[in-house]
Amino acid sequence: MPHVLILHAVESYPAWKRFFDDAATIRREAGEISFQLLRDASDPQQLVHLSAWTSLAAARLFFESPELVKLRQEAGVHAPTFLYLDELERGVL
Repeated sequence: MPHVLILHAVESYPAWKRFFDDAATIRREAGEISFQLLRDASDPQQLVHLSAWTSLAAARLFFESPELVKLRQEAGVHAPTFLYLDELERGVL
């Protein structure tokens, strides 16, 4: 399954989370299947967004769209790093 891992800093988690939640419909329509949000234990403004997608092409199209670039700026996102990943294996111990 294709995944996207995004590392980014935000000015305010509550403000960013409102944008994130409001974008749920467009994320789903673009091909996002599921997500996890994680926060750096030593810096609460550093977030990790891990999401599963229908395809990496759909994810790239969404995340690199001019509309989303503008939305990230409005949400107070700084210097996002995107990793487009193909899952090799999954397990539970």
